[in-house]
Order: sequence, then structure tokens, then C-alpha cells
Amino acid sequence: MKSDRKPRTIELQLVDGDADSLYARQPKVYPREVDGRYTRLRVAAVFWLLGMFYAFPWVQWDGRQAVLFDLPARKFYVFGLTLWPQDFFYMTWLLVMAGLALFFFTALAGRLWCGYACPQTVWTEVFLWIERRIEGDRNRRIKLDAGPWTREKIARKTAKQSLWIVFALWTGFTFVGFFTPIRELAAGSAQFTLSGWETFWILFYGFATYGNAGYLREQVCKYMCPYARFQGAMFDRDTLVISYDDARGETRGGRRRGIDPAALGLGDCIDCAACVQVCPTGIDIRDGLQVGCIACAACIDACDTVMDKMQYPRGLIRYTTEHALAGGTTRVLRPRIVLYFVVLAALASGLAWSLAHRSLLLAEVIRDRNALWHEGRGGGVENSYTLKLVNKSDRALRLRASAVAPFPLAIVGADAIVVAPSAVTSVPLTLRAVAPPAGRHEVTLELVEEAAGAGAAATARVVTAYFAPEQSP
Repeated sequence: MKSDRKPRTIELQLVDGDADSLYARQPKVYPREVDGRYTRLRVAAVFWLLGMFYAFPWVQWDGRQAVLFDLPARKFYVFGLTLWPQDFFYMTWLLVMAGLALFFFTALAGRLWCGYACPQTVWTEVFLWIERRIEGDRNRRIKLDAGPWTREKIARKTAKQSLWIVFALWTGFTFVGFFTPIRELAAGSAQFTLSGWETFWILFYGFATYGNAGYLREQVCKYMCPYARFQGAMFDRDTLVISYDDARGETRGGRRRGIDPAALGLGDCIDCAACVQVCPTGIDIRDGLQVGCIACAACIDACDTVMDKMQYPRGLIRYTTEHALAGGTTRVLRPRIVLYFVVLAALASGLAWSLAHRSLLLAEVIRDRNALWHEGRGGGVENSYTLKLVNKSDRALRLRASAVAPFPLAIVGADAIVVAPSAVTSVPLTLRAVAPPAGRHEVTLELVEEAAGAGAAATARVVTAYFAPEQSP
């Protein structure tokens, strides 16, 4: 169906009237508050995500902070899981999964991440909520900004800025609380004894939150975020995106409720601009999918409300696909969706298995550099070593050591070893043999946990060398 809509003319206001300027000042966006199923879902996501961010540092787990990235000690605590530098490959694993998940959900339903889970979106919602509670609804905010600086305007602006700053600083404080135990951080803040780096990162992250969510807002999504630029490469004609049904809505025009639009030669769109007023990035979804659309679905809720009032069917603006808009059938299970899902499920299963079966004990053996061998007090040939053990569990490990070699070999003085929870221990160790064959021999040291209880026993194997001299006749 060919639309009768006339081309829209967009005028740009040049800065300071400079006709040679290539920069057009962007008008401030005043998104109107809206209610609907997608808005409620987005608010629930905000509460859930911010709840985790602000609550997790205060949760205790086995006598310590549940989520703590202790960089000086080189230990990451995530509830009952303790990760060491040797486990850094899990971070790479998670990043690969995050990238694939982004491809999967984008190909399936567009910018779901941007609309519901992106930190920029989440924190902007909070800053907008504070602004609405203090300055009023959309029309009152526009009027307040356009009016002169009265006592009321100064009071409202001061109150808003004060709450923004407090919330931003609390965000920075919580962020640092994931790297410094937050109770210690709170005590240091109260006593003004924070270190320079702690103070810097609280202020830096607080300032970043204040600037991005308070002032830049939609500018981050439209001009700074790279995802907005390459999202189109992951879309196809079966990707669910927020779309305006041009065939149903055009031609636009106002009318009274109860009048058949076909009798007036009009479509279902009454040109109320409610979809534009609620958009947090200020775009008009009726002009088609744009870089500024973050898929928050506020325009869907606003349009559905208007359609209800006009007694028209919902869905003039909705989640749909190009195929569906053209009258075709949407294919959800298409090859790349299946491929993304299978690979993502395999990676997630592999990660879960690897974490469940990861070694809780790391062992490294270092030979004595002063001598290859020496004669023992009671006879025999001895080699000396230093055994370094890392206990990656939250329980003390009592280990039994044994040596496997092509000839009888005994461990002197360190066959039973105790390693404290989440600790690194160095243990001197001596291997003794009576009349061993001359030369270099490969020896395997086996360490097995005694009385592991309900959990799997911690074990480790490490290979080293044993040297013996030529025997005199």
C-alpha cells in the first residue's frame, strides 16, 4: 500500500547563527512518563539490576563479603566460589559468552540489551525519576526550563542537583565496595581515612554516573555507543523490532472518538505525537527504525493507551518483523538463531562443568639450586626441593604426599601437609633413595587430600627431576 504521507522537512538550528558551522545543537529531550506492560517490565529490570549492584557488597558469605574482587590479594570471591589469577581464563570464557549472547538476542529481538539492561538505560531511569519527582511532569519541566530564574526554580534545581550528586556518589562508593571490603570502606569514609586511590575512584565513577545519566543521557546512546552503529549488521527480515504499521496508520489526522477513520480517508494514527513525547531519545518511530531507538518500547505503551481511548485495535506500534509487516510469515527458528543458541548452550554447559570440576589445589616444585644431590645422614642419596601449594578452596586441606619413581623413593619430613583455606604455603621437601641408579630420573609427586568430607577430594600431581651420582665400586 502506497502511503500518501508528505515528506517531512527537518530544520536544524545552527549554533550562534553561524552559517558555516557543521554542528547543530540538539534540543533537550523531555520524555513523558508512561504506563504499560513494557514500562512495568523495564521498571522491574531496573529494580532487579540496581538491587543486585547496591546489595551484593553488603551480603556476607561464610564470614566474608559475598562478592569481592580483592586485587591486592589476587583473589575474586563470588559467593562460595574463590577465583585466583590462574582462573583468569574464565573471564575470557564469560566475555565470549557475553558476545554470543548479544548476537543471539539482537538477531532474535533487536536491542533488548539497550532497552532493559544497559547501565546507561538503568541509571538514566533513576535520574529521570528524581527529576520528575522534583520538577514535575513533562509540561512543567519544559515550562520551568523556559522560564526565568525565580526562587521556586532555584529551589527545585538545587534539590534535583543535590539528590543527583548524592546518588552518584553513593554509586561510586558502591562500585569501589566491590574491590575494597565495603564495611571497611564505610568506616574509612566516616573517619576520613580513605586512601587516595579509593577517594579518586569514588569521585571518578560518581562523576561518570552523574554526567552520563544526568546530562548526556540519549547522547550516549545516539553518538557514543558503538553498538548503535553495527546493530544493523545483526538484523534480518525476521528480527523482532519496534515498528510503526505504516499501512494501517497512514494517512494521519485528528478526529473525534467513535468516527470511522476510513470515512474520513484517514488511517488509525491520530497524529497525537504521544510516541515521540515518551521516547527517551526523542526520535519519531513513525519515520522507521533509527539509530536512536533503544527498543525500550515506551512508544508501544503510549500508542496502545491512545488506541484504547479511541476504541481501535492495539498494535499500531508493536514488536514485529519486516516479513510480518509485508504480509509474510515470521521465521523464529532460522539457521543463525539455532547456531547461536547451540554454541551458547555448549559454552554455558562447559563453563558450569569446568567450575564444578576445577582443581582446588595447585602445586609447583622448585629444586634446591645449591646442589643436585647430597648424602643423607643415615645413608642414601637425597635431593632437596621446595613445594609451593595453593589452596583455592575455603576449607583447610590436609594432604598426604607420595612419590612415584622407577625405583624405591621415600619422602623425608613432609609426607603430611596442612594448607590453610585460600592460602599459599611453601613446604621444604626431601626425596631419599638407597643406591639409586645414576643420572637424572623423572619423579611424580602426588598430593591427595585426606578426609575430604562431602566434597570432592583435592588432588594435584607435579613432575620433577631426581639426580643420583655414579656409585663407587
